[in-house]
Amino acid sequence: MIVGVMGTALISPLYALYKEAWQLQASDISLIYVVYMSGALCSLLFLGRLPDRAGFKAVMQAGLVLTLLGTFLSLVAWNMTSLIVGRFIVGVASSLMTTSATQGLAVLSRPGHVQRVAMVTGFLMALGFGLGPLVGGIMGQWAPYPLVTTYIPTLVLGGLGLYVLARLELPPAALPRQAGRLRLQDVLPKLTWPEPSASTAFVLTCMLPFLAFGVFGLYASMSPLFLDRLVPWHGPVVSGTAIAVILLASACVQVLVGNLPTQWCGLGGLLSLALSNTLLMVNLWVGSAWLFVLGVACTAMGHGMSMLSGMSMVNRIATPSNRSGLLSTYLVIGYIGSMLPMLGMGWLADHWGMTVAVCSFCAMVIVLGLVVGGLFHRHPRMRSSVQ
Repeated sequence: MIVGVMGTALISPLYALYKEAWQLQASDISLIYVVYMSGALCSLLFLGRLPDRAGFKAVMQAGLVLTLLGTFLSLVAWNMTSLIVGRFIVGVASSLMTTSATQGLAVLSRPGHVQRVAMVTGFLMALGFGLGPLVGGIMGQWAPYPLVTTYIPTLVLGGLGLYVLARLELPPAALPRQAGRLRLQDVLPKLTWPEPSASTAFVLTCMLPFLAFGVFGLYASMSPLFLDRLVPWHGPVVSGTAIAVILLASACVQVLVGNLPTQWCGLGGLLSLALSNTLLMVNLWVGSAWLFVLGVACTAMGHGMSMLSGMSMVNRIATPSNRSGLLSTYLVIGYIGSMLPMLGMGWLADHWGMTVAVCSFCAMVIVLGLVVGGLFHRHPRMRSSVQ
């Protein structure tokens, strides 16, 4: 799992280098990121149930093969189109790896350790996603030919992971059940909506990943293009470290606030996201390293609290008959929140400059964060979730 998801955000600190080397526009960078997210979204929608039929080991092997293929294409990319193809494949692989590895940990764990499995899964995913931009930033800053050598660690570790999986002997209970031929219904997206009485609560709940994914997407895709205005330090290692800190600190925040009432957790997460974007917007003119650090900390806190409260509400709104469908709908809206705003930012940056693009995005997050946060906190369904 760590190797598979590590390659997903590996490229984020390198966007500024690609922009300079290939004379790309801001909209080109946002498109590369959105295509990667599209691959992850398509894999989640159409291949999310594949581990149930083929077994987690086979799907993990397929995911690692796709990770190696997409990473190799990124390494040898000669233009934007070839890089986009590689990133789309990596996006598909990332969802395959997360779904199959999550199932594998659950199958191989001892009965009665569901909470421990969830904690280990979340930690490993955060570790993998966090290591990606950190390694990418370090390699991009100091390694020779960074647009080539940065991808080598993923290729080496991916090959090692394939070798280990091939030699892994599964216990009989972990082997896939005999299943019939793959049917069209097995790959069709399964999106559902709750009963009318829970619709408003679900809309407010879905706004949590929409904003959390969107703010993280800003750091993961566009921040390398304007970080020189925020801090006196420059280079890929700055953006890579910021992205890694957000992901790793977000995982820690979810552990620390696990007992916080849901309505307060959601409100705190959205207010933290609004505050982080306020600091980011102000820092475009101030250029303070301390404001940047504080903004990253608020982003991590907001991301962690928003995701925790969002998942808690999905579990409470869902029934056994629609749980998987509601979760898919919830995640799809989160992915859309990471894609559409970035496309809009790229277009605004091309036509009116990066400052206008960043301020427009920040203003959207501030307004939505304050409004949705207040509504989320006051909604009776959120309050009843703690009873």
